[in-house]
Amino acid sequence: MRELGRRLAAVLRAGDLVLLTGELGAGKTTLTRGLGAGLAVRGDVTSPTFVIARVHPPLGEGPPLVHVDAYRLGGGLEEMEDLDLDVSLPESVVVVEWGEGRVEELTEDRLHVVIERASGDATGPGVDERVVRLTGVGPRWVGAELPTL
Repeated sequence: MRELGRRLAAVLRAGDLVLLTGELGAGKTTLTRGLGAGLAVRGDVTSPTFVIARVHPPLGEGPPLVHVDAYRLGGGLEEMEDLDLDVSLPESVVVVEWGEGRVEELTEDRLHVVIERASGDATGPGVDERVVRLTGVGPRWVGAELPTL
């Protein structure tokens, strides 16, 4: 998941909104750690579950990473207005865990990342396998080369 995040960071730019969907433990935060490494941002990327959002400034010329965890938020965009994501979006890469159905109104261009864990015995072969679907929505993503593992 980290390696996929690093590869994905290479195609992201300021103004991009990334929605991460997957069950608990699917790897959303791990993927975001890879994004942070690929974007070369300051600070450890950790789950912002209790603070809702963290901003990681760039170490160089790249965009900041705004990492949001909407798990504890029940409503849509109006409940997230206090986070000022609409203000942050133009100059940042904004990643929202559990964002589906909550923040799509921010922009017509967004990247949906759906992570599914392998099912079966939690200790057997394939326990760490993931299936990841990347779907670009809007003109920004038409013809974009999205990474695969």
